[in-house]
Amino acid sequence: MSKLRMMLALLFSAMIMTTPAYAWWNKDWKYRKVVTVDTSPSGLNVSGQIGRTVMLVKLTSGNFTFTDAMQNGADIRLVDSDDKTPLPFHIERYDATTGIAYLWVSVPALNGGEKKALWLYFGNENAPVGSDAKGTFDPDYLAVYHFAEKPGQQSADATANANGAQNAPAGIDDGAIIGGAARFPGQGAISIAASPSLALPAGTPMTISAWVKPDQLSGQQAVLARGALTFGINSGVPFASLGSASVQATAPVKQGEWSHLALVADGQTIKLYVNGVEAGAASGTLPTLDGPLLIGGALGYPFTGEIDELRISKTARPAAMLMAMANAEGPANKTVSIAETAEKAESGSGVIPFIIGKLEPLDAGIVVICMILLAVAITVMVQKIRYLNACDRGNKVFLKRFREMHEELVPLSDIPGITKQEIAYIDKSPLGHLYDTGIDELEVRRLRNPHGGLSGEAVEAMRAAVDAEVVMENQKLDKWMVVLTIAISGGPFIGLLGTVIGVMSTFGGVAMAGDVNVNAIAPGIAAALLATIAGLAAAIPSLFGYNYINSRVSALADEMRVFVDRLITRLAEMQVEAVKPPHYPIAAE
Repeated sequence: MSKLRMMLALLFSAMIMTTPAYAWWNKDWKYRKVVTVDTSPSGLNVSGQIGRTVMLVKLTSGNFTFTDAMQNGADIRLVDSDDKTPLPFHIERYDATTGIAYLWVSVPALNGGEKKALWLYFGNENAPVGSDAKGTFDPDYLAVYHFAEKPGQQSADATANANGAQNAPAGIDDGAIIGGAARFPGQGAISIAASPSLALPAGTPMTISAWVKPDQLSGQQAVLARGALTFGINSGVPFASLGSASVQATAPVKQGEWSHLALVADGQTIKLYVNGVEAGAASGTLPTLDGPLLIGGALGYPFTGEIDELRISKTARPAAMLMAMANAEGPANKTVSIAETAEKAESGSGVIPFIIGKLEPLDAGIVVICMILLAVAITVMVQKIRYLNACDRGNKVFLKRFREMHEELVPLSDIPGITKQEIAYIDKSPLGHLYDTGIDELEVRRLRNPHGGLSGEAVEAMRAAVDAEVVMENQKLDKWMVVLTIAISGGPFIGLLGTVIGVMSTFGGVAMAGDVNVNAIAPGIAAALLATIAGLAAAIPSLFGYNYINSRVSALADEMRVFVDRLITRLAEMQVEAVKPPHYPIAAE
C-alpha cells in the first residue's frame, strides 16, 4: 500500500510540477522580460558570423510597464542567455512620462541564423545606476555619436575615447529615428579635433556608419569628411572618395526619409552599404587619416538634413553586422523583439506559469474541469485500491478459519478461539459475506425441516441466495469505476475542444489586429495546447489505474464464484450427515 501511495504521489507531482526555464539572476529584481535577437529566417534572415554587436532595444508603453521600474530606469539590467552574465549596456533616452526608452546593449558572439534570448530585468528601487556607455562598445570603436544632447550642447562621444565635438550642431530633432538627431541647415558642420585614438595609418581597415535623412538631394553633400576622405551623397546617390579611390552606389536614397549608410574599407576593397545591403564596391585602400574630423558638411560639400547614430571603427565590420544594425535600428525591425508579459520573481519564473497567464477564460475553465476530473479519478483509484486491499486481507483471514472448520461449519461468531480483530477483518471480506448468507439460508431450512435432508430445489434456492450476494459484492467492487472510464474517454476530447477553441481565438485575434508575428501567435497557441495536456493528464493516470483495478476486481470475482460452489456443496453435505439415522451393528445369532 505504501508503495502504491508513493507511485501515485510521484505521478501527481510530475503532472503538476513546473520546470523553470532559467534561474532568476538576482532576487532583488522583481520583474524580467525576454528580449529575443532573431537572425533566423523568421526574423532578420541573415547568415554568417556577426560577432560582438551593439543592438538597440526600444521600450515603449506597449511592451514595457514604466511604472514597474525606477523613474529614470536606473534599475534596468540586461543579462545574457545563461541568465547569469550581466551585459554592458547604456541608456540613450528614458522618458517614463511619454513611455519611450532607447537602450544599447552589447550582444556577445552573435551569429546569423539563430535566436538569442536576453533577459531584461527591472523593478528594484534600491538599485544603483547600471548604465555603462564606455563598456558597451568594443575597443575597435573610435567614436560613437548618439546626438542625444540638448540643443546648444556639444555632441559627446559615447566610447571610452572621449572624442567629443568642439561645437554643437545647428539644431536637434528630438523625434528622430532613434531619439535625438543632429540637424544641419547646409552650414555649420560639427568639428572633432584630431586625437591619437582617431589616427589611422594608410591601408588600415575602417568602418563608418550613420543614419542619414537628406532634406535635399542636389549637389555633393558630406556626411563625414576627414583629409582625403569624403563620405556622403552626390545628387542623392551615396558615395565615398578616398584620395585616388572612389566608390558610388547604384541608386539614390529618398529625400526626407531615413537611410542607413555604411562605408567599409578592408585594406583592399572599399564597399558601400545602403540599409544593410551592399550597394557598390571598388578596389582601393584607406589613405592616412590624422587630421580633424567634420560631421554634417565640409568645405564645398554642405549637408542639409539630419544625421543620427554615427559610428567610426578601426576594423572592417562584417556585412551581417551592418545588416543587423540597419534592421534592428530601423522602423521595419524584425531583429529585436520584447515579450509582452513580464515574469515576476515570486511566480516561479517558469514556462508553465507564463503559459497559464495567457489562458483565455474558456480554456481556463476547461483546464479546471479536467483537473477536477483528474482529482476525482485519483480519489476513486485510491479509495478503490484501499477497499480491494481490505477485501484481500479479510479473505485471507476468513479462508484460514474456513479450512480449519473442515465439515463442521458454524456461524463466524461461534468459531472457537476467533478474535475480535479477526472478526473485524472478516467483516470486510466478500467471501465472509457469502459464508454468512449461506449459513443463514441453511439455518432457515433446518428450522423448517430439522429431521429432513435438503432437496434439490432447496440447494438451488440456497445457491440463488448466495449468488444474489455475489451480485451485490460485484456492484460494490464496480462502484464509481464509471468515473475512470469517463476520464479515459472524455478527458482528451474535452481538452481537444479547448485547444481548438483557443487556436481559433488566437488566429481570429491576430487577423483582427493585423499583426502577424510569432510573439503574437505563440503564447495563445501554447496556452490553447495546455487544455489538451490537461485532458491527457486526466486520461492517462485513469487508464493505468482502471486496468490495474479491473484486473484485481476480476480476480476477486473469480474467487467468489469458485467459493460459492465449495460453500453450497459443503452445506448440503452437512445437512445430509445431520439427518442420517444412527448406525447400530447387528448381533450374530
